[in-house]
Amino acid sequence: MNILAIGAHPDDIEFGCGGTLLKYARKGHKVYLLILTKGGVGGATEVRKREQENAIKFMKAKQVFWGDFHDTELPVNKELISAIENVINKIKPMVVFFNYSDDTHQDHRVAAQAGTSATRYIKEVLCYEVPTSQNFQPNIFVDIGDVLDKKLELLKMHTSQVNRTRVENLTILESAQSCAVFRGYQGRVKYAEGFRAIRIMKEI
Repeated sequence: MNILAIGAHPDDIEFGCGGTLLKYARKGHKVYLLILTKGGVGGATEVRKREQENAIKFMKAKQVFWGDFHDTELPVNKELISAIENVINKIKPMVVFFNYSDDTHQDHRVAAQAGTSATRYIKEVLCYEVPTSQNFQPNIFVDIGDVLDKKLELLKMHTSQVNRTRVENLTILESAQSCAVFRGYQGRVKYAEGFRAIRIMKEI
């Protein structure tokens, strides 16, 4: 299968569904990423782009696409929806992941809104959580116990962001592991990623 993960910023995808994408890639599926901004408000764009490219190699993903949009200024308009549709039309994914709609960061909310419109004909569409997500209640769980260490290595590739949690003495790695424990408990495994399904078409 072709799998597409969409993120508003570099490292959104790694936190939200990095373990799941690692498992998809390990099983031979083709993983693609679309990053809508280069995260210029959260760091130097050239640094964040390089970190994302390193993460792509580590994940063994096929390609990363970049949106030509500014951090904190994602527009809710046809241009953004069309940018997502263009990538979808190019790679024809069976599964698409993107940010959850209830979030304190405006870019994440917009990415979810545009993603929902752009994926209206995709059979499987799932939203992932990041540290700024709110009221996230997953109804799909993926056991990532066998790749949690790899997910943490993947997040380490975003070196400039590891300590930018705005919580004293908490790294993004600790946050990701805590999230994996909590979602794992909900899913009745040790470590998991949780997702909110927008659509799942079952083939019977």
